[in-house]
Amino acid sequence: MKILVLGAGAWGTALAISAAQTASHHQVTLWARDAAQAAAMQASRSNARYLPGIALPDGLQIAGGSLESVTHGLGPKDLLVVATPMAGLRAMLTRLRDSAVPVVWLCKGFEAERDDSFGLLGHEVQAQVAPALLAGVLSGPSFAQEVALGKPTALVAASSHAPVRDAMVQAFHSRSLRVYANDDVVGVEVGGAVKNVLAIATGLCDGLQLGLNARAALITRGLSEITRLGLALGAKAETFMGLSGLGDLVLTATGDLSRNRRVGMALAQGKTLQQAVDELGHVAEGVYCAHTVLQRARQLDVDMPITECVVELLVGRIRPDQAVAQLMGREPGTEVPLA
Repeated sequence: MKILVLGAGAWGTALAISAAQTASHHQVTLWARDAAQAAAMQASRSNARYLPGIALPDGLQIAGGSLESVTHGLGPKDLLVVATPMAGLRAMLTRLRDSAVPVVWLCKGFEAERDDSFGLLGHEVQAQVAPALLAGVLSGPSFAQEVALGKPTALVAASSHAPVRDAMVQAFHSRSLRVYANDDVVGVEVGGAVKNVLAIATGLCDGLQLGLNARAALITRGLSEITRLGLALGAKAETFMGLSGLGDLVLTATGDLSRNRRVGMALAQGKTLQQAVDELGHVAEGVYCAHTVLQRARQLDVDMPITECVVELLVGRIRPDQAVAQLMGREPGTEVPLA
């Protein structure tokens, strides 16, 4: 199988490294939009900006130049992997809309609000700009650095098309990376998007040293928020107890490598949002999609109090201590089963 990864950020590079090291001997190419970046990676055999100190395997090809030149010659048995941030997904899918090759994306989040719609999930963007594509999403609890180092990881390959699910499993399943198939694209994408917002809340909790009880409560109630929104959008409840729901939330809310968690911790230390984002040097999707998550929830009459506090904190309407007081001051409620 030929696998072409479009985007040489941390996650695209990590998956390309993993795929190139499998026993299946795939022909893997990592494409960088910036030709100079591609040349530097080829010369050093590393991605110094996003994964410093991790060598690229000999079998991994690096390409730059035009998109058309690298996609030429791919067929229906191959795989195109879009590894751009959410902000770049629409443009990339538009360019690939006539492709006969299965296309999957890695980004997690909601697209920014547009004149013609609230922010959309990846599959909703694809339905608008490339409805004929055989497409899907690869998601789940995963830090790029650990995948690149070959540490055990499990992901979810979600698509309504069985051949696309099969292609993702064939491309990425290995001794260090387990890939489970799922046909609930909506649930997988909601879990992957909303957990970033909730990780900001748990980072705030840890930064304020509120304790492990508070962290556990935030994660649990956060999962309820994810599930409520997902069900309202048509997802399956059981998806949120799996890798792309509970798994991804736990990792992003507690892992030291989580960029969204680090934003919350920085805000707890009194830093401005701009300072927090500048210190990261990478995209923290929760910052950019929190407002959209809340918009979609309100449109569907879904209660998401933690998300609402995160949004108010990000826009500067409340301070970290006020966010805690706002959540703890809510009226008593009843915890009900998801089913």
